[in-house]
Amino acid sequence: MWREFREFAVRGRAVDLATGVVLGAAFGRIVTSLVSDVLMPPIGLVLGRVDFSNLFINLSAQQYATLAEAEAAGAATINYGRFLSTVIDFVIVALALFLVIRQVNRLQREPAASPTVPATKDCPYCFSAIPIEAVRCPNCTSELDTGD
Repeated sequence: MWREFREFAVRGRAVDLATGVVLGAAFGRIVTSLVSDVLMPPIGLVLGRVDFSNLFINLSAQQYATLAEAEAAGAATINYGRFLSTVIDFVIVALALFLVIRQVNRLQREPAASPTVPATKDCPYCFSAIPIEAVRCPNCTSELDTGD
């Protein structure tokens, strides 16, 4: 069993998959930082100094000024600001992956056209198209040379 696992682990596809997962996680952190640190502050400023990370709906009877206060008190909240940031994260990651995959697909070479074998040949006597396997022309009834 150990030998089979080792063969699986060092096989190219498993290593490629592991590399992709690690790079994907790193890319996700970059996008999260882009959204929360670069995109959301200007959007919040344009919308009247709104801090998206602090947008929440309080489900408890007590009032809290910030989400941090509500979380510290253990109050039930709906954190829609964080959700909006996560949705924007997802859209950016999906767009980036779409653009990368689209570019990779464009760079891949078109498969070479396979040579097609003709289905018909011309009768040397009447010049009509006949099946390639024919030994006698159905139009002029001439016997054809099979090349044997």
